[in-house]
Amino acid sequence: MAHPQEAAASSGPHPAPIPADSTGSAPDTRGPRLASVVVFVHDHDASADFYGELLKMEVRVRTTTAALLVGHNGFQVYLRAVGSKAAHPVGHVGAQYVIWTADGPDDFQRCERVLRARSDHVNTRHGDGFTVIEGRDPSGLPVLVAYPGPDEVARLEIISRIYV
Repeated sequence: MAHPQEAAASSGPHPAPIPADSTGSAPDTRGPRLASVVVFVHDHDASADFYGELLKMEVRVRTTTAALLVGHNGFQVYLRAVGSKAAHPVGHVGAQYVIWTADGPDDFQRCERVLRARSDHVNTRHGDGFTVIEGRDPSGLPVLVAYPGPDEVARLEIISRIYV
């Protein structure tokens, strides 16, 4: 019979413990935060207009094939044109959706108006204490906006959209 230490050692690699900081106290439990999203689109100009209006972002850089939008909090959206025939297959490895959080109930209603005016597919789902509206960007990619955000209402379920 193996000793507990041997069994643990044979079960695969284990991460090293996180060292204490220079003061000897436990490390800060905060981690990295999302700073940017890269979205491949059919037409970066149409997408820049759409995301700029929906997310209240400013185009800071625009080239012949890409655009960089920046929000008031410094968050960045890079849009890269890949042509009108490029596909976005669901169920493949990689990020599939980005879910944005509205700044408040008025902002959520504004996002809903923008999606209804600029998108051919809009629906609303209600979760446990939050609401998600979904539309499509100019390339047909799903765009989801939630309110309230996960920092205000904990997510205790996986929304059904994740399984579609």
